Amino acid sequence: MSVELKGMNTSRESAASSYNGYMMLIILVVVVAGLAFLLPGIFPEGEASKGAKLTFIGALIVSLMGVLILAAGFFMIQPNQAVVITLFGEYRGSERTEGLRWVWPWMGRNKISARAHNIHSERVKINDLRGNPIEIACNVVWRVADTAQASFDVDDYKTFVNIQIEAGLRTVGSRHPYDDFEGEEVTLRSGGDVVNRELLEELNDRLKVAGIVVDEAGLTHLAYASEIASAMLKRQQADAIIAARAKIVLGAVGMVEDALTKLSQDGIVEMDDERRAAMVSNLMVVLCGERDVHPVVNAGSIY
Repeated sequence: MSVELKGMNTSRESAASSYNGYMMLIILVVVVAGLAFLLPGIFPEGEASKGAKLTFIGALIVSLMGVLILAAGFFMIQPNQAVVITLFGEYRGSERTEGLRWVWPWMGRNKISARAHNIHSERVKINDLRGNPIEIACNVVWRVADTAQASFDVDDYKTFVNIQIEAGLRTVGSRHPYDDFEGEEVTLRSGGDVVNRELLEELNDRLKVAGIVVDEAGLTHLAYASEIASAMLKRQQADAIIAARAKIVLGAVGMVEDALTKLSQDGIVEMDDERRAAMVSNLMVVLCGERDVHPVVNAGSIY
């Protein structure tokens, strides 16, 4: 289930217009050197007119403002990092070029990491498909793909990610039963690949509104809730015993059938229906019994 934000314009990342910071640094050094050379030449002497003094003060103020403007526009971008640039609240693009960059100092600059983030969610208690309370947790690897959406379409994209991970985990966890000994359903315990793929798709669908891409998602904890853990353990044991018994009985029936067929075909012994039934009963007891069999050797006639 995707997150719908109706009535809101969706932002899209675009390239920003910034300048090479190293070139601007050279310009700043040249300007400072030029001012250091020129200003002493126009410094008014003690008997200079008031106009000359005001001119020098004005030139000094303008020069300092120019230097400050140049110096305030520098910013650094590291690998897998982006800077969202705004002008008086208006989005002017995202800069991803690594190294030293420069923009006008009155333009806003918000750094966003485009690196992979790893989150291990808290254990949450949910009800599985059959209504059994279970505890479940997951690990998610995500990254910012669209810096404009992450900055402007949600209030706090990191908090948004945390909340949506828990919501997606609850949604996927309630789609499947915890376990199924009959093997007819995809379960949380045995269908790991299917469940993890569903969780990945669910989270990508929920987080695309914030420009977030989930690269990996998988369950890291799965258990019955403490209040039913003991009872469900007994149920699992009973289901396992029943499944094992059913397999043993089916195998025993096949073995008895093969034995009787072989005895009849080879003419080893002739048996009427009553003795065949007795032999079937004895073989089933031997093959299905839990304890070792203690045979009785008959030294006389089998009849």
